[in-house]
Amino acid sequence: MKEYTTESIRNVALVSHSSAGKTMLAEAFLHFTGATTRLGKIEDGTTASDYDEEEIRRGISLYTTVLPIEYKDVKVNLLDTPGYNDFIGEVISALRVADSALVLVDSVAGREVGTELTWNYCDTFKLPRFVVINKMNRENANYEKVLASMEEFSSTRLLPFQIPWGEKLNFKGVIDLLTMKAYEGDGKKVADIPSEFKEAAESGYQKLVEAAAEGEDALMEKYLETLELTPEEIVRGLRNVIRRGDFIPVFLAAGSAEIGIAPLLNAMVNLLPSPNEMPPAVAEGKGEQEELPASDAGPLALYVWKTTADPFVGKQTYYRVYSGVLTSDSRIWNQTKGVEERLGTLQIPRGKDTMPIKTIHAGDIGMVAKLNETSTSNTLCDRTHPLILPIPQYPSALYRVAIFPKTQADSTKISSSLTRLCEEDMTLSWYNESATNQTILQGMGDQHIEVAIRRAESKFQVGLIIAEPKVPYRETINKKAQAMYRHKKQTGGAGQFGEVHLRVEPKEDGDFELVNDIFGGAISSSYLPAIEKGIRATMKEGILAGFPVHSIRVSVFDGKEHPVDSKPIAFEIAGREAFKLAFKDANPVLEEPIMTVKIIVPEANMGDVLGDLNTRRARVQGMETEKGKSTITATVPLAEMQRYTTQLRSITGGRGYFTMEFSHYEVVPAHITSEIVAARQKEIQEKREE
Repeated sequence: MKEYTTESIRNVALVSHSSAGKTMLAEAFLHFTGATTRLGKIEDGTTASDYDEEEIRRGISLYTTVLPIEYKDVKVNLLDTPGYNDFIGEVISALRVADSALVLVDSVAGREVGTELTWNYCDTFKLPRFVVINKMNRENANYEKVLASMEEFSSTRLLPFQIPWGEKLNFKGVIDLLTMKAYEGDGKKVADIPSEFKEAAESGYQKLVEAAAEGEDALMEKYLETLELTPEEIVRGLRNVIRRGDFIPVFLAAGSAEIGIAPLLNAMVNLLPSPNEMPPAVAEGKGEQEELPASDAGPLALYVWKTTADPFVGKQTYYRVYSGVLTSDSRIWNQTKGVEERLGTLQIPRGKDTMPIKTIHAGDIGMVAKLNETSTSNTLCDRTHPLILPIPQYPSALYRVAIFPKTQADSTKISSSLTRLCEEDMTLSWYNESATNQTILQGMGDQHIEVAIRRAESKFQVGLIIAEPKVPYRETINKKAQAMYRHKKQTGGAGQFGEVHLRVEPKEDGDFELVNDIFGGAISSSYLPAIEKGIRATMKEGILAGFPVHSIRVSVFDGKEHPVDSKPIAFEIAGREAFKLAFKDANPVLEEPIMTVKIIVPEANMGDVLGDLNTRRARVQGMETEKGKSTITATVPLAEMQRYTTQLRSITGGRGYFTMEFSHYEVVPAHITSEIVAARQKEIQEKREE
């Protein structure tokens, strides 16, 4: 592939709800422009975009794929993104480096949850976009109905650029209003507009001209005087209104049947912005913000938006050059990590294939293999001109699973494998939960986690098992109590002896405190560390239900020792057992984490969501409704939120989402405590029987 300069590049993300046909439209673009010799099929696993074995197995896109095409001396970097909500992180990363988007809408289903979600992210990134009503050859396709569903949703005016030539199974092409021509099939055959479409086409064309006139003051003046604009002026005016986001064009296609491809490509090349027509990127420079227009003459600045591990090639790093020029076999500074990286041969990726290239210009997207330290969201630049490009905000991961190794050999690789997985995917994270001694992996949903686990197995050769995580309860006491314990062991030879009297009481600040209240030297102070060691070990393991003990003051006030048999181990055991006895008499309770939850749902689902929250021991703090969306704020025990991601999707048809953060701990109700304690006893019994 030849080098392309900034003005000849278009970075276009394909986004939509799942199954709206992004991958097949991309396949049609590749075939039409000669990048491939035949049209791949999803069911055969032969598409250029879905090449990962897991994507082929599931028949859906899981990762964003870069598919550059060359058309009329312009390079269009297509970013084919997943449509399933669990993989929204991939969509956000793609939109971060795109300059525009095609929002695909299914001709039967119309606007869906994923359409709304990706549309809102396009708004966040302020991206100019086209709406493409796809699969127009489906049996129940309904152009008018789908267009109305999008017009109802969009706050920006939609502007049809085409009308369908034939309907449903008879969809044979598009009537293009900009060129006032009829395009049959993929668009290579151009004809005059059939007479039955003439009137509708004239009316549609007039609306385009009026929209173009809004592009510039000079065009508006000319239009008001003459009611006419030249074809060049119309394109210029439309480019301006599209780039500003005043209008969103609507196109038609049937990707899998390769219908409507040429007129859509023409519009992408002529109307969508090149990188240097977009507002400059803003980076953090030396103590101040610095604007970076997309120019080869600017300081070097690359944003790493995706990294993958390939068992054969090693680590692959995908980046966009925001400013400056990148050349093969050079050195580059990773400002995020503070390390220098050596670049080998630069590559242009196309699906799983790569093409070597010597130079990549500002605005383009490329890939390089085998960078050691660089990970997703890092900024690469010149060491002498340090810059940091902003990282987009990713949604919080709210679906949690506990991770266990399949074999002993796997246990040594868990940490490094999870770290690498999370480096690749900004919506995955992991941590060790000390209260339950579990390794927790967090993601966007069950499919997301399942794919991550399979990826760990195929890419990093580590076998993992998942389970529902335990709730990190903790134990404490409500009143004072005291107990004594004598440890005496005589088995021939040296014996063991230690007697400890201690008192326990609640402590406010959550810490543990041990007080020496022994008078008269009943126990030597040298044994106190051993007593503390025994108590601390017991606090870590828990007494009531196996969870850590906190907020407790222990006073050791008496005891006995033996001149020969007393040893630290004896007092460690005596301290431990005395503490257990006193703890059980001090009205022990379990405490559970309470989360502050903010749930945003369509107004119509508010009642169902509130009804469901009532079954989860929730306390609703407030409700407000704005623009058809209701926001519910509540405090809910974590135990009741373990699988809420799936539940909320079910109640709201996928339109609801929530955020959750830790608030405080509260005492668990007695009836639930007894269930948790019983489950713990059963677990201990089962382990003994093993």
